[in-house]
Amino acid sequence: MKNTMILAVLFAALLPSAAGAQDLKKDYLSATEADKIRDAETANERIKLFISFADDRLKKFQYEMEHPSSNRHGDMLNFLLNAYGGCLDDAADLIQLGIEKQENVRQGIDLMASRTKEFLAILQKISTEGAEREIYKDNLDDAIEGTRDAMNEAQEAKKTVAPPPVRRKN
Repeated sequence: MKNTMILAVLFAALLPSAAGAQDLKKDYLSATEADKIRDAETANERIKLFISFADDRLKKFQYEMEHPSSNRHGDMLNFLLNAYGGCLDDAADLIQLGIEKQENVRQGIDLMASRTKEFLAILQKISTEGAEREIYKDNLDDAIEGTRDAMNEAQEAKKTVAPPPVRRKN
């Protein structure tokens, strides 16, 4: 009985720190990428990083489709689509948080608006022409929906964020 209580206390003491450690690193980010996000000083920098990571995942997905690996090909395709969606969702969340905190996230919003259009075109092409679609169809549908949502949120954010200041010449 005493050993069980000691184990329970130890487990409870370890649980919060283990949960906190998991929150710091997303499953779809490498240690280097997580460090870059942590080191970024502004919300705009973090948004740009997440969008570049999403772009990287999408390019890797396209490469994996053209050069299928001999093992776990389907798992890799699904992981890359999920990672793409996660990066895009995090960028959209940072935009919303930046707006709530009244930070200047206009650059991030503009980048999100332009890049999501490109991403959506790529995903829609994969949706119609991609090989082995049955392997990753659900995740592709989620990625397309998430990209549309992020694009719409960026368009709405453009309307709500104050325009950049205009410099006047004297």
